[in-house]
Amino acid sequence: VQLQASGGGLAQAGGSLRLSCAASERTFSNYFMGWFRQAPGKDREFVAAMRWSYGNRHYAYADSFKGRFSISRDNDGNTVHLQMNSLKPEDTAIYYCALTKRSPIFGDLHRSGAYEYWGQGTQVTVSS
Repeated sequence: VQLQASGGGLAQAGGSLRLSCAASERTFSNYFMGWFRQAPGKDREFVAAMRWSYGNRHYAYADSFKGRFSISRDNDGNTVHLQMNSLKPEDTAIYYCALTKRSPIFGDLHRSGAYEYWGQGTQVTVSS
């Protein structure tokens, strides 16, 4: 599976950006898809994950992003989005999408090691 992240760019504080992650195949059914980010000099940080399995949707968010960021997917099952609102300068980072074909427990979704496939990352820069 190849993942292609896009949608990053420059935004002002308080603004919004929508990131997208396109998969090379329709793989999102039953698989968790996640977003992580990594700021310079910091560890990779979990943002959100979701799975759409047999009509049931499962979501996981890091507490610090609840209410500001939301993850969703297109009905074609190929693209997952991260809507980022009320952006802050500290949201500046490279954002990565990731996918796992395993079935991690919810408690492991924040671990980067739970995901086998990664996109190349897209830069988000938020100015004050």
